[in-house]
Amino acid sequence: MKKLFILAIVVLSVAHFSSAQKWTVDDVVNQESLSDAIFSDDNNLVAWVKRRPAPDKDSFVSDIYLTRLNSKDKDDNFKTVQLTRGDESESNPVFSADGETIYFLSSKAKGKNLWALSLLGGEAYVVDSFDVSISQLKRLDAKTLIFKAEEGKTLYETEIEKKKDNVQVIEDSVHVKPSRLFTFDTDKKKVQRVTDNLFPISSYAISPDGKWAVTSQTMSPHYGVDGKPSPTHHLWNLTDKTSQQILVAGYQTPGNFQFAADNSGFYFTSVLSSNREWQGAGIDLLHFYALANNNVTQVNLGHDWGLGAGYDVAGSLVIGSLAKGAYNGLAFYSKNRGNWSKEIISAGNYTDHLSVVAAAKNGAKLLVGYSTASLPTQVRVAEVVKGKKGNSLVVGQELTKLNTHLAKKPMTKSEVITWTGALEEEVTGILYYPTDYDAGKKYPLIVAIHGGPSGVDMDRWADRWGYYPHLMAEKGVFTLKPNYHGSSNHGQKFVESIKGHYYEYELPDIINGIKLLNEKGYIYEDSMAVMGWSNGAILATMLTVEHPFLFKVAAVGAGDVNWTSDYGNCQFGVTFDQSYFGGAPWDNRNGKTYNEAYILKSPLFEMEKVKTPTLIFHGSEDRAVPRDQSWEYYRALQQIGQADVRFLWFPGQPHGLQKITHQQRKMTEEIAWFDKYMWGKPDKTNEAFKKGSPLAQLISKEKAKTTNGAYGEMVRGSLIPETAATKKDSIAIGKFEVTNAQFKAYSSEFSYPAGQDNFPAVVSLEQAKGYTSWLSAQTGQTYRLPSTAEAKKLHDLGLIKSAAKENTLNYWAGYDITIDDLTDFKAKLADVKSALLKEVGSFPASKVKEAEVYDLGGNVAEYASDGTTYGFGAYDFADEKAGVIMADKRSVGFRVVRE
Repeated sequence: MKKLFILAIVVLSVAHFSSAQKWTVDDVVNQESLSDAIFSDDNNLVAWVKRRPAPDKDSFVSDIYLTRLNSKDKDDNFKTVQLTRGDESESNPVFSADGETIYFLSSKAKGKNLWALSLLGGEAYVVDSFDVSISQLKRLDAKTLIFKAEEGKTLYETEIEKKKDNVQVIEDSVHVKPSRLFTFDTDKKKVQRVTDNLFPISSYAISPDGKWAVTSQTMSPHYGVDGKPSPTHHLWNLTDKTSQQILVAGYQTPGNFQFAADNSGFYFTSVLSSNREWQGAGIDLLHFYALANNNVTQVNLGHDWGLGAGYDVAGSLVIGSLAKGAYNGLAFYSKNRGNWSKEIISAGNYTDHLSVVAAAKNGAKLLVGYSTASLPTQVRVAEVVKGKKGNSLVVGQELTKLNTHLAKKPMTKSEVITWTGALEEEVTGILYYPTDYDAGKKYPLIVAIHGGPSGVDMDRWADRWGYYPHLMAEKGVFTLKPNYHGSSNHGQKFVESIKGHYYEYELPDIINGIKLLNEKGYIYEDSMAVMGWSNGAILATMLTVEHPFLFKVAAVGAGDVNWTSDYGNCQFGVTFDQSYFGGAPWDNRNGKTYNEAYILKSPLFEMEKVKTPTLIFHGSEDRAVPRDQSWEYYRALQQIGQADVRFLWFPGQPHGLQKITHQQRKMTEEIAWFDKYMWGKPDKTNEAFKKGSPLAQLISKEKAKTTNGAYGEMVRGSLIPETAATKKDSIAIGKFEVTNAQFKAYSSEFSYPAGQDNFPAVVSLEQAKGYTSWLSAQTGQTYRLPSTAEAKKLHDLGLIKSAAKENTLNYWAGYDITIDDLTDFKAKLADVKSALLKEVGSFPASKVKEAEVYDLGGNVAEYASDGTTYGFGAYDFADEKAGVIMADKRSVGFRVVRE
């Protein structure tokens, strides 16, 4: 016998129902992520932070968790406990030396408190409070913490505040506020200043023995715009309180400082590019600074393309993430007398799909991220095994389960593809297939272009609100994410190739990728869309200029169209534009009194060519791409009038959308725009019609089959119940409880008050079973009552979702009635002369998988095949705390299941 609940029943309101197997906007937006992971000194504990959606705050918050690597539960998972919870964000956990306490920071009190939590028990508590917020918390030694903070308010700041003067002095170099390093003695509760720098520290690192610190200082408020002057870097001797400036010249943007485990020095990265003055894009190199002689040595990575995702010190080893195009490969580096030996890490199926999340101090254990373009990120525990033939990495089980809501979602096929692009050079990209791909058939294509331009699309999980190929794959489309010239991870020549050639190589790369798919017979060339954010939007826009009829639709977010105004308005406009366009807008070039590249490269001056319906997004507080760029874009298309255009402005949002509702709106609007212009399915939403309203309920209910006003359908001269399939080729469940009119077709002696044809039939168990036998014989199909297991699940779901709001005593009370009120309330029922039963379908329907059914929570309790009842009747109190519930016989009926 087929069972109704082969898979878990999903019961949702009609307004919010969607198939459990289909991707939704919320699935994409509401993803969790793991960060700030740290091992205890004994490697047995891991503290980490989970970022999760908080819909009530319309934002994302983070909580701290603890996982015990030396203890597992009954399912062989590491035991994990959530340490903090609430509507604020906690982060930056740090273990005490004995592993019994975790110190951390919180957004509570504007980040001015240092928090702690004992792992032996008890609630989190405030260790100390400060005048300003603190950040970058680390452990200096067994009893000392170190952090970064500003000093208290100056007299100038205090006076301005008193005057309520909110005028901003842009790039005020006179009142630069330094941030410094401070220590906190956890025993004495004493704060001490460690550094006396005059400019703000942006980052720092501490040696394992707590004797040394290296810091980077930002030297001007306009550094982010023009890269000048370059940051300074200082080495601090924390023992004798002395410091010296280091790395004075010869390195582009040194950073990511990490001390060697033996305290002999520290590693750092720098960028190798052809235009260091403007912090141009390039490749990342690795260096080592020796404390003994203050010498710097470049670590020979044995890899021309440099680092891909940085490096990590793991005990005596350094693990480098090497750039390999659409992949990153890991390698061990061992230092020996000033030289480093390299061992490529081979980890079976994990190879080239790993990233280091955290490393234990002794390097014996790691947390690694593992994913592909079709596999959501897993964080796994790995061990570094040292053998006679060298070091190896053994990847073990997951630290914890993230994003379990995606477990049953279909993961589409994806692969890394290559083709010949501009300059006859190889270009890579990620190709996502339609979910139900059928070889030999053609499909539409979405070209999804990454930002940067020195970003990169890799064979790793990347579905987010900006790009969501898995959701679009269910619509039957290919998605191509091309790594055009200028992308990182493909070597110095490739990433620098577009300097002075902006648009000239990237667009042919993308067009050639499309041609490849067309030649393979994968796509309909007349059914394509283009989308992108930031530089992805910049390229998508120029594609619609240079190829007006190539794409049926475009969706672009936070992209430039006018480089003349970008130079001064972008928060990094000077360095970016100098690097890629060669000079400032006012530079005399080619015999002109201005730099014509800023005009020739600006799509704004060619907008009359655009024919593609274009959807534009921008955040009101965006400084990475000046917010008014999209106003210029929109106004041009709107005034020219040759392409449909729609512009969505997100108040309070920076370059990347942060609010949950804004991310949802962006995706929803984008999908509707594609539906309209790619598939010819315009949004027919009636803005005056509310889902779940009484009108919506009536419209839904009127779709039910009726015969002369009675619910049901005529079969062989008898009125029988309408059923709805729970899924394709499966069993079906009665849309309503069996009605009086339907039961009378079986039993002519059955009587009921006039006008109540569509009320539920109140009958005995024997009568209900007799009816299903008769119905089976009458129709030639098998009908039955729900099984015990099915009935239990229906009961639980009806109780949770709707019982108190449907036809039960809870409904008739008109308030949240309790068991203590019940006796007196039932006594009042004696004043009621009519029955409490209502016509079936008087309340909103629920979903059982794909079946829409009514009255699961109330009206009449319903018989199961074993003689018990499930659900509640009009005379029953829906009490979720109760055990066995005896249904009032005045309201017991039944619902049929058809095989």
